[in-house]
Amino acid sequence: MTREFKSMDGNNAAAYVSYAFTEVAGIYPITPSSPMADFVDMWSAQGKKNIFGSTVKVCEMQSEGGAAGTVHGSLAAGALTTTYTASQGLLLMIPNMYKIAAERLPSVFHVSARTVATHALNIFGDHSDVMACRQTGFAMLAEGSVQEVMDLSAVAHLSAIKGRIPFINFFDGFRTSHEVQKIAVWDYDDLAEMCDMDAVAQFRAHSLNPERPAMRGSHENGDIFFQHREACNTAYDELPAIVEDYMHQVNVKLGTNYELFNYYGAPDADRVIVAMGSFCDVIEEVVDYLNAHGEKVGLVKVRLYRPFVTEKFLAALPETVKKIAVLDRTKEPGSLGEPLYMDVVNALAHAGRSALTVIGGRYGLGSKDTPPASAFAVYAELAKDEPRREFTIGIVDDVTHLSLPEDPACPNTAAPGTIECKFWGLGGDGTVGANKNSIKIIGDHTDKYVQAYFQYDSKKTGGVTISHLRFGDSPIRSSYYVNKADFVACHSPSYITKGFPIVKDVKPGGVFMINCQWTPEELEEHLSAESKRYIARNNIRLYVINAIDLAVEIGMGKRTNTILQSAFFSLAGVLPQEDAIRYMKDAATKSYLKKGQDVVDMNHRAIDAGATAFVEVEVPASWADAEDEAPAEAPAGRPELVKMVTEIMEPVGRMDGDSLPVSVFMDHVDGQFEQGASAYEKRGVAVTVPTWDAEKCIQCNNCAFVCPHATIRPFALTDEEAACAPEAAKVIPAKGKAAKGLGYTLAISPLDCMGCEVCVGQCPTDALTMVGTESELAQQEVFDYCVEKVADKPELFDASIKGSQFKQPLLEFSGACAGCAETSYARLVTQLFGERMFIANATGCSSIWGGPAATSPYAVNKQGQGPAWSNSLFEDNAEHGLGMLLGHEAVRRRLIDLLEGMAQSDKTPEETKALIATYVETVDDGEANAKAAAALVPALEAAADAGCPVAPQVLADKDYLAKKSVWIFGGDGWAYDIGYGGLDHVLASGEDVNIFVFDTEVYSNTGGQASKASNIGQVAQFAAAGKEVKKKSLTELAMSYGYVYVAQVAMGAKPAQTIKAIAEAEAYHGPSIIIGYSPCEMHSIKGGMKNCQEEMKRAVECGYWNLFRYNPAAPVGKKFTLDSKEPAGGYQEFLMNEARYSRLTREFPERAEELFERNERAAMDRYDHLVKLKDLYAEV
Repeated sequence: MTREFKSMDGNNAAAYVSYAFTEVAGIYPITPSSPMADFVDMWSAQGKKNIFGSTVKVCEMQSEGGAAGTVHGSLAAGALTTTYTASQGLLLMIPNMYKIAAERLPSVFHVSARTVATHALNIFGDHSDVMACRQTGFAMLAEGSVQEVMDLSAVAHLSAIKGRIPFINFFDGFRTSHEVQKIAVWDYDDLAEMCDMDAVAQFRAHSLNPERPAMRGSHENGDIFFQHREACNTAYDELPAIVEDYMHQVNVKLGTNYELFNYYGAPDADRVIVAMGSFCDVIEEVVDYLNAHGEKVGLVKVRLYRPFVTEKFLAALPETVKKIAVLDRTKEPGSLGEPLYMDVVNALAHAGRSALTVIGGRYGLGSKDTPPASAFAVYAELAKDEPRREFTIGIVDDVTHLSLPEDPACPNTAAPGTIECKFWGLGGDGTVGANKNSIKIIGDHTDKYVQAYFQYDSKKTGGVTISHLRFGDSPIRSSYYVNKADFVACHSPSYITKGFPIVKDVKPGGVFMINCQWTPEELEEHLSAESKRYIARNNIRLYVINAIDLAVEIGMGKRTNTILQSAFFSLAGVLPQEDAIRYMKDAATKSYLKKGQDVVDMNHRAIDAGATAFVEVEVPASWADAEDEAPAEAPAGRPELVKMVTEIMEPVGRMDGDSLPVSVFMDHVDGQFEQGASAYEKRGVAVTVPTWDAEKCIQCNNCAFVCPHATIRPFALTDEEAACAPEAAKVIPAKGKAAKGLGYTLAISPLDCMGCEVCVGQCPTDALTMVGTESELAQQEVFDYCVEKVADKPELFDASIKGSQFKQPLLEFSGACAGCAETSYARLVTQLFGERMFIANATGCSSIWGGPAATSPYAVNKQGQGPAWSNSLFEDNAEHGLGMLLGHEAVRRRLIDLLEGMAQSDKTPEETKALIATYVETVDDGEANAKAAAALVPALEAAADAGCPVAPQVLADKDYLAKKSVWIFGGDGWAYDIGYGGLDHVLASGEDVNIFVFDTEVYSNTGGQASKASNIGQVAQFAAAGKEVKKKSLTELAMSYGYVYVAQVAMGAKPAQTIKAIAEAEAYHGPSIIIGYSPCEMHSIKGGMKNCQEEMKRAVECGYWNLFRYNPAAPVGKKFTLDSKEPAGGYQEFLMNEARYSRLTREFPERAEELFERNERAAMDRYDHLVKLKDLYAEV
């Protein structure tokens, strides 16, 4: 049969097939599986029909556990139901999976297999999640490429229906889920033809229905449970034949050769690898190469993993095989071997094939790249007389020495004629999006096969992105990074100045293009000697393009992606230039029309400009012998921090973490890292930064108050400190009585600044303007001097906008998006209480910018104190934070008991008794107790020296003496949805914890899915036609307890109210919750995130967001304060200022009008309700 070819990724392929067989989808977002559910939701909103002639009913739940329960219930009622998940999400479904399987319900769970968090969170791919489900009773089908996902997902659905056994249909997260390939697509008519409609009818007839009542889910005792459980054996015995039959039906239709186990290689091979997933394609390339060079090797590719059919596995093995290496993409500490290895060993033992040598290896954990070198290493190990029984590949294990040696210069095994390209971009600059468009253009408008894969660091926007593109005349099986490219582009000049070895990605004679504002002469200054030598010695064709200034001229701000995409097409010559420009413009129209025609027109102008904007640089012959500069001095700082920075953070920052050996992590084996590392990064990614006009400045400190990355800070200097300051420092007399006699400067760190412009927008006197970064580099020395040498001025600290900013921020230089609101709130909290803070952080944006490995943005003060930060999971954050409090207080309570006993002793001096009394009196007052504890410690040390037996016990745990401030941070997805049950219970506990919810009204970290914080008419993933119901009132649910401090704030609208709420919440001896409005990149605000704080102000003024505080400790009549005024109008204009709303007017105009009207009406009703609450609490 002839099938249409389309360019898509694995998630798209799975969603496409699943939609055909699905009537209900119970979903919850989790990376990297969320796009599958989003595709299904979009198609449903567009009216797409499945093979039964209906659209899919999509239901987003509060958690994966809830989604699994919904799937279970829908199946019980007789609807074919599907879900999409990964990692911890899949594990949360396990209890229901046992039920679904045992009740023989024909569901398919599509899983973008992802790492389960252990010592650290990892959102990338391996098989640790699916391997945790082996015992559930689900059948398990594996795919290794995007084409296989398209072909075999159908087998999973068809077999589930006919065999009445549910399936996990899995493929590698990111490597397959996000890899774009040009593949052949099913016609739904062919899928319908294969579907056993009689089995569908039988499934419906056996469902639960009051018209033919029955019961399920009974309870059984020990007398019958065992026998009843064994009754399912026949179904599992029969299932493999059903799967095999459907594979053969697919083979007939498509000309493929799918089997339960596929063999690839020499028919008389003596060495065979057994594996499943995307690495199989890499192994096939190596098999072809080795066999072509006289060796005899092969691969058994596992497709049906559960049930594991021994006879079929043995049939796939060549009779000549002597040695087998089994590769597992998971780790089971303490086991004899990983799961697939154990299955193979058992299968061979059952068959009496014990003479074979079988070894087992681990690979690819957390999406560790597995290039051909890894496969060559396995076959080389098998060639030894005594290969090691256990091994790892892809890493250097210099501790337990399990890793196999690999040759980075191994043969190129890619299909001849394959063109490889690599693009180094900056997160948020559009590089990834542009390359997705490029690969689709090439795939859709030529006969070439295409592949695209995208690699990321741990930042939000502003991090490193690497796009790996391949295209050629033969199918592409190279599921590994591009490391010798025909074309490499560096889209951020900071990578050149930081010495990233990007040029080494270019193969001899290839093209290297750098986006920068430098002349060829300036470029020579910035390129490292190593890069110059490589360029000259390998005949690299070097080009520069100034897309930075071009983007500004065109009106695109910092988004250079379209210009650079156009330059790529012109230089690569993949398509005739006129055709490429036309296709790019068509793609731009499709991508950006939802943001408005003006955005489309700008992108069209950018395409035209980029096609000719590049300039070739003549490479001087002298570059071939360029001499290296002297190595930089080791950074200063705490020895343990400097060691971590140099050994881990810096290589990871250069995207060279793959080269680090196991030994580097032995000091951090439990996942614990030092605080304060981000200060060493100095990424220098901003093209423009603020410059300070001291004459215009009124010293309000608003700029520092809103700075998301703490890169602009006020300092008060003594005359001596001012005299010692660098020459570039600008110091003026400080204003205010408390600052009399001091100087004032506003220090800016150009190498840490993200160039968001939020500070400029919030300056009331235009004392800040944006200028080119290079013109401000002298200010880096000023900033560093102030941070390191200028002493704190406690007399200036207070809980005001101005006073709070003289205190050191203990959150700085994070990987958050430029303009981020979340970090502004969190930074402020650390300025007020950071030296005594615990932070429990829910998984989400705030854990990603807050907890990157070895690069923590949480810092320590000059006394070495700072936030103790921890992330447990997404769903349990409130409980985790409560546990921190309980654990600390358990130890502290013991110390208090010891001190109270000590105070009763006649041997204790009166002065010490007085200090103990002060300590005990302030035990619930954080600030006062910290001072009392500090004063008490010297007395305890003196008592210990004098022989007191109690004092040493207290001093052993003196870090527990002071009352700590426990904060629980997280986003709305956690607080309103998956973590709400725990959050509610923690609030109800009455314990002294503080919760801060960063409310972006959308799941920001997983791609922009709707949450219960999303509002009416808001377009988001899983709400493609606009959200139907209004936002959950989390504040009122908390207020209903009567003993919980509750506040709703918006920093940009009323900053003083924000500080007041935070201070009141921390002072309140009991639970508190603050919800902070947090505009986000996902909102697509007109003008971008530089308008973040201003957007908060507009939201409050029009009544979209309300400000209030409920303080149970306040006097009667003052417990509830409504801090925002009556809505001033402009509500619809506010909605239309954000594409998350305005796009609905283009896609569903009539629905948009209705939903926006309801949205505004609900907002006005909400304000009226708050006024009534104010009146109500006036009497309480």
